[in-house]
Amino acid sequence: MPQLLQCGRFSFRLEQRPLVMGILNVTPDSFSDGGRYGTLEFAVSNAEEMASSGVDLIDIGGESTRPGAPGVPVEEELRRVMPAVYALQGLGRALSVDTCKPQVMREAIIAGADMINDINGFRTPGAIEAVKDSDCGLCIMHMQGTPQDMQARPVYEDVVREVIDFLRERADALQAAGVERERLCVDPGLGFGKTVEHNFALLRATAHIEQALGLPVLVGLSRKSMIGAVTGRPVEERLPGSIAGALAAVAHGAKIVRVHDVAETVDALEVWRAATFGSTINSQ
Repeated sequence: MPQLLQCGRFSFRLEQRPLVMGILNVTPDSFSDGGRYGTLEFAVSNAEEMASSGVDLIDIGGESTRPGAPGVPVEEELRRVMPAVYALQGLGRALSVDTCKPQVMREAIIAGADMINDINGFRTPGAIEAVKDSDCGLCIMHMQGTPQDMQARPVYEDVVREVIDFLRERADALQAAGVERERLCVDPGLGFGKTVEHNFALLRATAHIEQALGLPVLVGLSRKSMIGAVTGRPVEERLPGSIAGALAAVAHGAKIVRVHDVAETVDALEVWRAATFGSTINSQ
């Protein structure tokens, strides 16, 4: 299995520990923090807090992808995202941009983004061309439908097999275009066109997905409805469930967890590593 993920200025050795990707929404309508970091000042402050808490990658998103969310014109997404990408260049953390628009991908790469995280799996015409000649990491996500309709009635014969087949086809398409395999990771897309049962089946199959594709798996379940379905908690009370989900994902083989609550997740993962493998005690 690949143990190196190349993301622009950063090379991550994935056998050492799981990576934590912090979510930085610069949108007015995110499902979990709608508008909280919509201004550049608050976005930079939040990113700095993530960095001090031990985040590895910061995922900047300018378009909400919650179920039913309307699309955002490319000019508006650029207006939201690009100031954050420029402002965070000196933070010393890998910067990911969460977008499915080729123009945003190109501008973000020029500005120094280290990863492009595409919920549409680089299917949008022009997406592969926008990223193939860069050195940034690429996260390929599976989604059935679009954010506008994905949760209407998701149906699969075999959700794990179908997600693996999709991710394999997209990884093959990127490699055929000349993208190095070390730049790729995959995301099964929990919550993107899946029922709660589908989501947990994919979570349990994380190691199988990695073995089938030979690519590191990113899991994002922080604060999602699958947590609420189990705990009965509203989105603002899903921190314990989200941490448990992140630990379960890592235990099942995830190499990256995408989270809202960076400090709490980093601490939980440190304790999990010490309990599982043994580690040096932090003397602070």
